[in-house]
Amino acid sequence: MLKQFWHPLLFVLLAGFASLQAAGQAQAPAPKYLIKDLDNNPKAPADCVELIIPSHGSRMAAFMYTAVGSQPHPTLILLHGFPGNERNLDLAQSIRRTGWNVLYFNYRGSWGSEGEFSFANCVEDVTSVVAFCRKQAKALRIDSTRLALFGHSMGGWVALKALAQLPTVRKAVILSPWDIYASAANTDPLNSRAAFDQYTSQVFMLRIPEGKSLLAPVLANAATYQLNADGPALRRKTLLFLDETKRNQAWIKPIGAVNKAYFHYEVWPTDHPFTSKRIALTKTVIAFLNK
Repeated sequence: MLKQFWHPLLFVLLAGFASLQAAGQAQAPAPKYLIKDLDNNPKAPADCVELIIPSHGSRMAAFMYTAVGSQPHPTLILLHGFPGNERNLDLAQSIRRTGWNVLYFNYRGSWGSEGEFSFANCVEDVTSVVAFCRKQAKALRIDSTRLALFGHSMGGWVALKALAQLPTVRKAVILSPWDIYASAANTDPLNSRAAFDQYTSQVFMLRIPEGKSLLAPVLANAATYQLNADGPALRRKTLLFLDETKRNQAWIKPIGAVNKAYFHYEVWPTDHPFTSKRIALTKTVIAFLNK
C-alpha cells in the first residue's frame, strides 16, 4: 500500500517542480542595463557633455552621454525626425549603460542650431558630426572605428543618405523611416504633400525661409531623394529596419536583397514613435549594436 501511495505522490511533486522550472526559464531576469545604475569610475565617470558642432559655417547644439571608463567607446549618433519631438533619449541612457557613448544633436536650423533647415542640409550635418567625432575622439573617449547611426522617421531617411557618403560608418538602426519622396510626389496616403505643407507652416522650431517649400527640391532632384535605388550604395552596411506598417516595404526589401553584410527588417504592431514598445525596442537595438 505504501508503495502504491508514494509513486503517484512522487509524480505530482516532480511535475510541480518541472512546472516551476519552466516558469523560471520563461521569466528570464531583466538585463542589467534596464534595472541597475552605473558603477561609476571617479577617474573616468559617465557624464553629459554639452557640445557645439560646426557644420558649413553654422553651429549646431549637441550633447553626448559619455560612457564610464577611460578607454575609447563605440559611439551611437541619434538622428531625430521632423521636427524632432521624439528624441529617443530613453534608449540613449540604456545604451550608455552598456558601454556606448550616445551623441544627440539638432540639425542646422532646428531647435536653436544656427543656419537654415533643409533635408539636404540634414545629410550634410551628419557628415559634419562624424568628422567632429573623429577630431574629438581622444577628448571624448570615442572609438572612431565604431560609429553607428540611429535614425527615426525623417532621421531614418537622413541616416540612409548619409551612410552612402560615410564609408567608415557601417552600422545603422532605421526606425519608422519617412519616405520623403513619396510625400513630395503625393503617393503616400498617410503623408500627403498638402498635409505636410500645412504642418510645416506651424513648426516654428525650424528655421525655414518664408515662402520656401521644403518639398520643392525633392521633386526637382528626384534621384537624390528617392530610396528605391540606394541598395547598391548600402550593400556593405549592417542594417536593422523596424517599422510600424508595411508602407515602406517596396523600397526596403530591395535594399536587403543586395546587402552583403547584415540586413534585418521587422514590422511591429505599434505607432510611429513605438510608444508601446520602448523596452522591446531598447533590447532589440542594444542586441543589434553589440553584434
